[in-house]
Amino acid sequence: MRRALDGNKSTMSRRAQFNFRIYVSGDALNSDQALANLGALCRAYLPNRHEIEVVEVFREPKRAPAYGIFMTPTLVKIAPPPPRRIVGALSQTKLVLQTLGLQT
Repeated sequence: MRRALDGNKSTMSRRAQFNFRIYVSGDALNSDQALANLGALCRAYLPNRHEIEVVEVFREPKRAPAYGIFMTPTLVKIAPPPPRRIVGALSQTKLVLQTLGLQT
């Protein structure tokens, strides 16, 4: 499943396109929180410059281990380089932004 989210603030070059893949487990609370937090972050800091692919590990059970994902939720920043991974509900915004290479 892919979805793009919009917002109104940006802190990096307006040309950089961010591609994320987030691995979630059904309707687990921490997965729901991670999706909500990622959506809010993208709307605020990456409007019109991002794509999010949601991988439901119960629906695609072989996909996560094939990419070395063993915990959910796990966010993977695919582009721009370098790739990054964050495990958890993405609730510490400042730390998430720093890990993703965004400045606050």
